Amino acid sequence: MPSPKRADLDDFYAQLPERAAEHFATLRELCRKGLPKAVEALQWNSPAFLQDGTRLVMLQAFKEHCSLRFPTRQFASQREAVEAAGYEAGEGFIKLPYDRKLPVPLLKRLIKARREEFEATGAGW
Repeated sequence: MPSPKRADLDDFYAQLPERAAEHFATLRELCRKGLPKAVEALQWNSPAFLQDGTRLVMLQAFKEHCSLRFPTRQFASQREAVEAAGYEAGEGFIKLPYDRKLPVPLLKRLIKARREEFEATGAGW
C-alpha cells in the first residue's frame, strides 16, 4: 500500500511513526551537515537534498526500516563497505532497520562520497 501523499516536509516528518522519528532526525542532521550547500525538498513524497537543482540523496520511510538512497552508479562503489558493516544494500540504497542503531560513521562517509562526487562531476541521479 503506498504512503499517503504528503503536503510538504513538515507534514512528512509529522506523520512518521514514533519508531521512525529518531532515525529520520539523525539522518536529516547528517545530511544537513554533510551537504551544507544542499536544500531539503519533498520529492516523490520523500525528503531529498538538492544542490543546484540536482538530487544528491533521498530519505525513504518503510514499515520496519528507512533507507538512505543514492544514485545507483555512485553507490555501487560503496556497497561493499555497507555490507561489510552488516547492513543490507540494494541498488543505490542502504537499508536501516528501526530496531538497530544507525551506523553514523558509515553514513557520514557515504554522504561525503556523494558530495565529493557531485562537486567533481556535477553528476545527477
